[in-house]
Amino acid sequence: MMLQENNQTAVRKFFLLGFQVSQNLRIFLFCVLLVVYHGTICGNLLIITLVSTSKNLHTPMYFFISQLSISDIILITDIVPNLLHILLNNGGTIGFISCMTQFFFFSSSEGCECFLLTVMSYDRYVAICNPLRYTSIMTNRLCLKLVIYYWPAISFITAFETFTLSMLKFCGKNIIDHFICDPVPMLEIACSGTYLIELVVSMVGPPILFIPLIIIIVSYVNIISTILRMSSNISRQKAFSTCSSHLIVVSIFYWSLFIVYLVPSKGQSSTNSKVLSLLYTVFTPFINPIIYSLRNKDIMKAMQETFF
Repeated sequence: MMLQENNQTAVRKFFLLGFQVSQNLRIFLFCVLLVVYHGTICGNLLIITLVSTSKNLHTPMYFFISQLSISDIILITDIVPNLLHILLNNGGTIGFISCMTQFFFFSSSEGCECFLLTVMSYDRYVAICNPLRYTSIMTNRLCLKLVIYYWPAISFITAFETFTLSMLKFCGKNIIDHFICDPVPMLEIACSGTYLIELVVSMVGPPILFIPLIIIIVSYVNIISTILRMSSNISRQKAFSTCSSHLIVVSIFYWSLFIVYLVPSKGQSSTNSKVLSLLYTVFTPFINPIIYSLRNKDIMKAMQETFF
């Protein structure tokens, strides 16, 4: 991040390096990301529209899928437009307030995705392991309460993290070797003590990341054990098909997230870290509507009824 003095007022700006590659490769990445961005927006808006208008999709599972689509739209809109600018100009500057704003929406959407993937796994657990009690447990009122309570909660936590990060002081040429205002490279260039923000991240990060993961693992252990006890092959195949889409999304999301933030930075190059960050910030929101629509008969049916 680049600290500049202007009329005795500190104007804090940061230079995002992006991808240091050849011009032809940057143009190729620009075109790919532009297509991915528009595809992501259209795909997620389609899911939100179908879930809102089709009565067959007024169920807890599809309600959470529509919330996941909202989170994906926020995430990719927060990241990609600025990334496209960086690719065109082989780097770019971003103001301090804009950087903190980007970090806030980035962290909020990632935290909400963790929550939504967890709730969706619990929904599948109840549907497969306790089918007779499903309607009494996963009520519309409960689903609405979960979303109403969690969005403000994760926003408050992220706002506290953002405030703590904004208290850091940056000196000299504030160059972030990344395409987003990620906290890891920002801490590397800070010239003030980073103990407070590291303490906040260590206190807030594990509950948001690991508690949902534990719930997901426990849910799927019970789901798989229940499926294996089913006597009918058709029932087993149907149960696996309802969970496979969600498992694919969870695997891609957590795998990339863990490698970026839990693997020591010395063990991976800056380019590898950026590519993996692209995976969960750009391509996961793009893949989600494809997985949940092309592999889902209910959504395909709703799409046919809506358009044809």
